[in-house]
Amino acid sequence: MYEIASQMPGGEEPDVLICSVGGGGLLNGICQAMDALSMTKTEIIAMETAGAESLNASLQAKEAVTLPKITSQATSLGISRVTDATLKYAQRGNVHSVVLPDAEAAMGCWRLADDERIMVELACGINVALCYDGRLEKALGRPVSPEEKVVIVLCGGSNVTSKMLCDWRHEYAYIEEETEARRRQSDSALGSETQSRAGSVKDVDMGMSSVPSEYSKPTVIEGIEVSCVECS
Repeated sequence: MYEIASQMPGGEEPDVLICSVGGGGLLNGICQAMDALSMTKTEIIAMETAGAESLNASLQAKEAVTLPKITSQATSLGISRVTDATLKYAQRGNVHSVVLPDAEAAMGCWRLADDERIMVELACGINVALCYDGRLEKALGRPVSPEEKVVIVLCGGSNVTSKMLCDWRHEYAYIEEETEARRRQSDSALGSETQSRAGSVKDVDMGMSSVPSEYSKPTVIEGIEVSCVECS
């Protein structure tokens, strides 16, 4: 947090900070540093995967609880019980607990590889996933403007390989298919509205040709382009 504070333009606070939660050490440190730095405006989103959501379960119960079993593939988040301090910090008004399934975490991993050429494991992909397809707005319960400063803590890149990314992409391909279907539905609704108002849809692009294929971009590891026949 001290490093983040030193890099923020004009010394301003981040508007939103996204981090993942296992046992809670990272969230504890973030909150402790924010107190020391008098950061009071930043909204923190504490991310967990379904099947490892010990913090969310504790918040629901309003007391620390122990999960009977970890079922998430995000093993780095597989802590059955968060610390008491973590639960206390998470009850602050500026902290939001969000749980997404492994499929969404996997989608975050491969889209980050596509967009930024960075490979991370599921425990980190869950943070990235929140920033695609309107999920961040839903988590905050409000629109996010282009001027807002959103910081994503990227932690955990040892438990991932290019083959894992390929496997996840095929196993959870329906995530992208559902997203494209929603886009098509939205475009169709927009086209129908335009037609009813103008009497013609001649100038309305009803296709998806402007949307690049999510399956056409290569994954890059340490500057080396990796070919995967199944993903191409």
